[in-house]
Amino acid sequence: MAVLTQELLLHAERCMRHEDVSKKIMLAGLNCTLDEWLCDSFVELIEEMELWKWDDATGHFWSRLAKALQQSNISVTWAEQLDSRLASVHTTGNLSWAAATRSIKECKMRIERIGGSRLDTDSEVWGFDQATWELMWAGEVAMRKSIPALRQAGYESISDLPRIQKSYREKALVVIPPAMRICATSNGEQRVQVLIPVVQGL
Repeated sequence: MAVLTQELLLHAERCMRHEDVSKKIMLAGLNCTLDEWLCDSFVELIEEMELWKWDDATGHFWSRLAKALQQSNISVTWAEQLDSRLASVHTTGNLSWAAATRSIKECKMRIERIGGSRLDTDSEVWGFDQATWELMWAGEVAMRKSIPALRQAGYESISDLPRIQKSYREKALVVIPPAMRICATSNGEQRVQVLIPVVQGL
């Protein structure tokens, strides 16, 4: 893996060294890869690769490089420069779709890594009731299908979706299971209800 990572880095640096057609092609390819993986930056793409196997990342040069860097725990000095170059194309100030759905994907990955599955695992072991357990597995599939349609309709980030803020006096709130919380110190209370608009393709 170290040799492959080095070769991928050398290729990227050769192509990105000069302001020419090669660099434009590489940046265009990076844009397409970020769109496919629902990320706003190359740095975020590297983080996202922790949740995926090597075979999942072989479709594009940039996803292969990101996965190789993640597996080798290597950082590159020009990664943040790529982020600033993409600021006019991707909304870097908002929460990306990849980041917004990462806790669900991480929970599913942990379950699968120890041989668990949707049908063969007791949901209560992970702190889920049966309804939430089913929603976790079905929800990821639905998100992968729906997010491209939402982005095409202009909802580039989950922050762009309409929402309803729930008051602390209201009973209508969702308590997120511990296994799916973003951090261990969170109380799991979700008082914002995101509304999914009806758009073409959904």
